[in-house]
Amino acid sequence: MTQDLFNKVDHYIDSLFVPDDSILTDVLDSTRNADMPQIQVSASQGKFLYLLAKLINAKRILELGTLAGYSSIWMARALSAEGRLLTLEYSEKHAKVARSNLQRAGLEDRVEVMVGPALETLPQLAARGEAPFDMVFIDADKNNYPAYLDLVVKLTRPGGLVLADNVVRAGSVLAPDKGDTAAEGARLFNEKLANHPRLEAVVLQLVGEKGHDGLAIARVKA
Repeated sequence: MTQDLFNKVDHYIDSLFVPDDSILTDVLDSTRNADMPQIQVSASQGKFLYLLAKLINAKRILELGTLAGYSSIWMARALSAEGRLLTLEYSEKHAKVARSNLQRAGLEDRVEVMVGPALETLPQLAARGEAPFDMVFIDADKNNYPAYLDLVVKLTRPGGLVLADNVVRAGSVLAPDKGDTAAEGARLFNEKLANHPRLEAVVLQLVGEKGHDGLAIARVKA
């Protein structure tokens, strides 16, 4: 099995299930033009997030890690006109690009981009009395994943979903190298997820054009 084969299969899947979309193509172009990291989810992963939101009839979605708004657009498109997506972004530069992309996609009234460290903004959401979220997608700094989990579970309704990207990291979670805080954070997150009393969860190992990684999926118990 080779990366070339994974890429070809991803392109095959995209050709069947993810038709060309000028808005999303523009989002990808915007990340390159702004010299942003090319770390957004793949097209098929975006479609998967969209479908999960549809399957649970999500009306309120929380995202950690906006980047240029690629995954935000996928999930926001699953919402009704009355639905709302709140996405947290550390970088003001990234938030500015994302807001422009969301406006181009006609979703600026449905999506709020909140800037600041998520470890600070998440408690603010609880303090301001935000209604529970139906779905949470974590795709931010991996070293803080364990702390994020504790905070987002409190903000998610019973029966809601908590998702986290990049939790396998090409297998480095098996034995993180010294100083690899991302792999160590993902490993600790996975262990906490598996033992959390309010969650039932699994991690799916993924391969594709994004390489070898994994997605955690958890349901909040009553």
